[in-house]
Amino acid sequence: MFPDPSSGRRLGLEILGASALVLFQELVLIRWLGTQVRVLAYFPNLILLSAFLGLGLGCLRARNRSLLAAWPVLLASLAAAAFWLGRVIFTQNDASEHLYLLYYDLPADSYVINDVRLPILIFFLLSTVSFIPLGQFLAQRLQAFRERKRALHGYSWDLCGSLLAVIAFTALSFSGAFPAVWFAVLLALGAVLVVRRPGAGLLYAGAAALTLFLVIRAERAEIYSPYYALRVRDSGGSQGFSVLANGSLHQHALPLRNADEPGTRIAAIRAGYHVPHQLLGRRIRHALVVGAGTGNDVAVLLDEGAERVDAVEIDPRIIEIGRARHPNRPFDSPRVRVVNTDARTFLNGTSDRYDFIVFGTLDSMTRLSALSNVRLDNFVYTVDCLRAARAHLSEDGAIALYFMAGTEYIDLRLRGMVAEAFGEVPLVATDYRVLFNRIYMAGPGFAVREGEGRKAAAPAFLAAVRREVELPSDDWPFLYLARRGVSRFYGELMFALGGLALGSVLLASREMRQSIIRRSRPDWEMFLFGAGFLLLETRSVTEMSLAWGATWLTSAIVFGSILLVVLLSTVLVDRRPMSHGWAMGGLFASLIALYVMPSGWLLIADRVPRLVLSVIFVGTPMFFAACAFAGLFRDRESADAAFGWNLLGAVAGGLLEMTSMELGLKALLLLALAGYLLAFLLRLRRRLQGTEVALQGLPLEDSA
Repeated sequence: MFPDPSSGRRLGLEILGASALVLFQELVLIRWLGTQVRVLAYFPNLILLSAFLGLGLGCLRARNRSLLAAWPVLLASLAAAAFWLGRVIFTQNDASEHLYLLYYDLPADSYVINDVRLPILIFFLLSTVSFIPLGQFLAQRLQAFRERKRALHGYSWDLCGSLLAVIAFTALSFSGAFPAVWFAVLLALGAVLVVRRPGAGLLYAGAAALTLFLVIRAERAEIYSPYYALRVRDSGGSQGFSVLANGSLHQHALPLRNADEPGTRIAAIRAGYHVPHQLLGRRIRHALVVGAGTGNDVAVLLDEGAERVDAVEIDPRIIEIGRARHPNRPFDSPRVRVVNTDARTFLNGTSDRYDFIVFGTLDSMTRLSALSNVRLDNFVYTVDCLRAARAHLSEDGAIALYFMAGTEYIDLRLRGMVAEAFGEVPLVATDYRVLFNRIYMAGPGFAVREGEGRKAAAPAFLAAVRREVELPSDDWPFLYLARRGVSRFYGELMFALGGLALGSVLLASREMRQSIIRRSRPDWEMFLFGAGFLLLETRSVTEMSLAWGATWLTSAIVFGSILLVVLLSTVLVDRRPMSHGWAMGGLFASLIALYVMPSGWLLIADRVPRLVLSVIFVGTPMFFAACAFAGLFRDRESADAAFGWNLLGAVAGGLLEMTSMELGLKALLLLALAGYLLAFLLRLRRRLQGTEVALQGLPLEDSA
């Protein structure tokens, strides 16, 4: 049942390896499954939630027979499901042309299923089950440390393992390694923990070989960047090429100079790219392109005579593809400076001013399907971002935003955001140009196009727009949601995932069944701490994306900072404990302080103070929460049940995070504050009840 606690070092190393395996598997599945079953990207927290639930269920089964030998088989089953379902086109309601762009690398006669919720629920279950053996293994070793009266030492080993996994997977992602390498590392690490007997070795080898075979056979990408699985398709002759990202059509690279040989396929596209320059009617001195991709917008600017162009693109591999293969070779020009960073990060940090800023078709090609009313966070298409761009325009500067707007409310929302940021009704070109069907233009440079009239009409126009739609901001960055609120799509998924989580808990643990059904002995404090932790983690990633860009490196920094801070607080509590009251007071104060600060308080140009402020932002509430949690965890009689309740609370916190579609992202801090406050009050009540019972047991003269 529980391992022999005779060797603390061995137990610590087992916890280190198991926790590293858990987080490494979580990161692998988050990145790989979205490239195979495309609609999983519409529920980005799916694997995170399933991992927490699976670990929690494993903790609750810590006193049962070990399931670790089943882990490689469960992982192989997950890979097999991804392999087969990755060849199915999942759609919702009526299949649309744009949704099929998600499956650009699949045959036209692929099997179609008209329900995207089905694969989401299937992979939630399969992923959850794959984490149960690892959660059980961890809980058994944590309990062994508790029996040695060293519970926090076991927790420290757990945190160190998770930190190592973050570092290792980040390094693999930036190295360009393929998924076969990710899974090979995962399975090699798992072999150290799982293979204890010769017979188990044969089973493990067979399951590992099958997993790697399926991962390799499923591979359709040619290049792995830190963000995408990329594939390049030639269009033939000198007609350019297409770039597929995660199997979806991402962009076309085309010959777009006016002097290029005309082709019927690209004539409309080429003409559309040059429309803003025809309306501007003057030569461009210094231009900026955010979302430069392989270089289409840069090629057009050079053709229009731009003297200098700053091309900003987040993906280094896409830059390399454009530099090597774009028909016009725009990145080779001495007039072009290529900057590999996130659009918001660049706008936050640069002091340059431009007389023309271009927003390329960032993410609009594959997002306008029957699912266009779901949540897709994007801090480029917000009023705050457009205001940041406006601040970098010269006195006669202008902006052009290209977009494929497939629904009326998205078009209206984009018009409203430009009007809000620039104080004028935008010029809008509405011709269909294959890659885009809208060009939104504004700024002093277009003043010759009825500028005064468009400024005068802006207040009435904005009032009419706001009656129809919500304008996205950094606090509510949901361009693709039809309206503020949790959509029916997400509401149904939240209900289904919550029901599956509750049912699996009741099935897995008799103790939990008694706690929930009889309403006795639930560890609500640990549950609420788990929910609050995940809410804080989600909020930290969001805020850091504004400060440093929505990149893998940002996520790695956030997760690494959280793990490091939690580890330091655990060591502190072990050596010189902080009282629960002080820890909770510090937590409440830090959450309130962060809530009252403006969303863009980290958007400063100098990297050093920005880094210091970022660490303070992420670390302060996590530090106090970890100090309070470590004390609670140390006081628990059963480590496995306490850990289980905590992780199940994290699942609830992950589902609560969806309420940001109604409340906004900043409100997540208030939800976390409410959860921690309730946990504090529950502990206070329990202490008061314990004191009252103790006093009642004293003789009358003693109590007096």
